[in-house]
Amino acid sequence: MYNIIQLNDKDLSELQSIAKELGIKKTDSLKKEDLVYRILDEQAIVGATKKVAAEKANEGQPRKRSRINVKKEGDKVYTATKDKAQKLEANTPQPASATAETVKEAAPAAVTPPTEAVAEASAEEKTPKKRGRKPGSKKVTAKTEEQPATETKETVKEEVKAEAPAKPKPQKAKKEETPATPKEKEVILPELEFSGETEDFIPIEDLPSEKIELPTELFGKFEATKVETPAPVQTPAPKFQPRQQRDQNQKYNNPRNNNYNNPRQANNNNNNTAAEGEAPANIPQQPERKQVEKPYEFEGILTGTGVLEIMPDGYGFLRSSDYNYLSSPDDIYVSQSQIKLFGLKTGDVVEGSIRPPKEGEKYFPLVKVEKINGLDPGLVRDRVPFDHLTPLFPDEKFKLCKGGYSDNLSARVVDMFSPIGKGQRALIVAQPKTGKTILMKDIANAIAANHPETYMIMLLIDERPEEVTDMARSVNAEVIASTFDEPAERHVKIAGIVLEKAKRMVECGHDVVIFLDSITRLARAYNTVSPASGKVLSGGVDANALHKPKRFFGAARNIENGGSLTIIATALIDTGSKMDEVIFEEFKGTGNMELQLDRNLSNKRIFPAVNIVASSTRRDDLLLDKTTLDRMWILRKYLADMNPIEAMDFVKSRLENTKDNEEFLMSMNS
Repeated sequence: MYNIIQLNDKDLSELQSIAKELGIKKTDSLKKEDLVYRILDEQAIVGATKKVAAEKANEGQPRKRSRINVKKEGDKVYTATKDKAQKLEANTPQPASATAETVKEAAPAAVTPPTEAVAEASAEEKTPKKRGRKPGSKKVTAKTEEQPATETKETVKEEVKAEAPAKPKPQKAKKEETPATPKEKEVILPELEFSGETEDFIPIEDLPSEKIELPTELFGKFEATKVETPAPVQTPAPKFQPRQQRDQNQKYNNPRNNNYNNPRQANNNNNNTAAEGEAPANIPQQPERKQVEKPYEFEGILTGTGVLEIMPDGYGFLRSSDYNYLSSPDDIYVSQSQIKLFGLKTGDVVEGSIRPPKEGEKYFPLVKVEKINGLDPGLVRDRVPFDHLTPLFPDEKFKLCKGGYSDNLSARVVDMFSPIGKGQRALIVAQPKTGKTILMKDIANAIAANHPETYMIMLLIDERPEEVTDMARSVNAEVIASTFDEPAERHVKIAGIVLEKAKRMVECGHDVVIFLDSITRLARAYNTVSPASGKVLSGGVDANALHKPKRFFGAARNIENGGSLTIIATALIDTGSKMDEVIFEEFKGTGNMELQLDRNLSNKRIFPAVNIVASSTRRDDLLLDKTTLDRMWILRKYLADMNPIEAMDFVKSRLENTKDNEEFLMSMNS
């Protein structure tokens, strides 16, 4: 403990070291004077805490103090009368009075005249009936005083017997008295040995008397226990042991350190056993441990799902589709070890358990991976990369018509003249205001209704915000959009994440359909973002800018052993922009299905405004059965001489009068 003068004389570094020893934090920012007062305050707090802890420890041992209290009274009497033991051979009340006086000196407030009378009466009767161990109240004090008197008397008799073993008469008298108080003798002899040990002497005046009171009812129970307990076998060793040897034994056999040789403690244990079930108040109540409330763990309760985006440093985040796969507060952190363990890639749809961020963490971390792309993580780990999958021509047609008059006319026209298969790379070529967005919506709803196993993504790039809202509300598909008021970097980023997600799902065997509106504006965005290469095509298109949109459109394919990626994109023509013409020319030969819309049909309000003659699908023989293929061959030969308006009028009038396409084809014979 340091005082303020000692602390002021020390350097700042010494004060800081003292403060660290005391557990004071942030000492570097404190001045010397503030640090001195902080150290003084901390010393005071530590001292007070230790004092309170010591008091609580003492309060938890009230019964132990009571035993020391009785024992030390006996020690004082024995030490004071040790040399005059022969004078007290006759049974006189002198030891009782002397003992009473000793007890008075120890606790004067607890001694009263009735107590002295009780002590004298007990000395005359020579049979101590009560052994009080708790001098807290008057009754307890009276009972406590009886014990030293009797102990002193019996002690003197034992000493006389040990010093003069040749006298037969006193020995007989003592032998006669022995069965009267066998328990007291056995208890007293070790106490006399213990009395010679003065190294750990504790004066009774130093012990608090108000903390060691016992209820009066317990003494009757203790006495009943004494009467019922059978008398232990007495060992005659102390009778034949010389005084010098006894003094030697007490030096080495300290009953404080040897509980087996302490019969008083054994007697105390018996009393505790007897009163265990009847007097729970006798047991000191330990302070209840306050349970520190741990914060509730949400680990394993919360689950999160998102599309993985791996950062250049190796870790990743699960992006939410609610924010179009961009950075958001809902992002879930995925560690680098988890990415390597499960073989995760950018675009994987990961579902797993998450937990709230701890102190110092910013994101919700992923705790356990439960599913990857809807499959077990063990199956996904050994998948074949998308680039190494074998592409095939589409051989399974999307059924756009259920049958009946409820089918949409646009879907029936597309299903007949330009069938769409799983893995189709379709291009809808359209002028402005020809109804291409509505046509895409009808096709999407038809696929969703007839093929629920297909996962559809509606990707709207550089479109109007109101169209995004309408598409999200009217199409049963995932809508990802980047409106025209967003920068080109955002267009490119969203398109890249959607394509990676589709590839990862195809690797796991899923059928995915992407509706892209429009690929022309996506190519414009790539042209804006790409660095200048110095080679510029006509219309201001960079020579390398169209490579990435070509990769996007070229990813559509049918996989040999299951899984397919279908992309239905729109391309703008006749917009007055030379760049759009160049982009369309680049994509013109890449698709394997082309559906052309005519502005003249839309101007005459003929919808769907499909140019039937110019629309077709490559290798449609893999999608249609032979009967349908033959009938479509005849129908196309018949419509080839008509202009787009005449052909659409003819087909539309026939389709409106039939229930489905099969009925229309059957009616061709008539």
